[in-house]
Amino acid sequence: MRDLFVLAADNNIKFLVAAALCRCAALRIRPIDFEIGTHPQRDPGMRTNGVDLVRPQRRRFAHALLIFDKEGCGDDAASTEALESALDRQLADVWGTQAKAIAIEPESDIWIWGADTAIAQALGWEEPVAIRAWLATAGFAFAPNGKPHRPKEAAEALVRQIGLPRSSATYGRIAERISLRRCTDPSFGRLVAALRRWFAAP
Repeated sequence: MRDLFVLAADNNIKFLVAAALCRCAALRIRPIDFEIGTHPQRDPGMRTNGVDLVRPQRRRFAHALLIFDKEGCGDDAASTEALESALDRQLADVWGTQAKAIAIEPESDIWIWGADTAIAQALGWEEPVAIRAWLATAGFAFAPNGKPHRPKEAAEALVRQIGLPRSSATYGRIAERISLRRCTDPSFGRLVAALRRWFAAP
């Protein structure tokens, strides 16, 4: 039986998670055998029938993750904790404690906002000003933890400034470089906690 099946809401999440799962030492887990699929109905589909799509994978995988953006999932009024708890209860019918839902607030782009130097290296940023300073002059506001309030729009602004084509692979390149151990995003913390429970490093 293989280790982990991940159902992601879209390719951005798929590339992010794939890059992170390959960095076992940074996550402090053992190497794992994983597969990642995407939901054809993206975030709303993850909330409404993602559990049904991963159910058949129980025969092939020991663990499962559902990962999606809270923003755009179709229930913006619900808290992140409520969304995850509802899906976790459904998953438990088949997976017990061996599966977990992760709702990212507001969206997966929040995970890429590590140190400016890592992002700059991944993107090939050559402007004379640091990335966050450039974004500030472009009108973007930041939370106390240094992440932009609108992480997706900030990432898109950087890509346009550099002249890169929009590609989910960009998310993977950033996730290969940023510090996973210093990421303070709560949803990423819940993901890492689940991985460490299931795949503790020897």
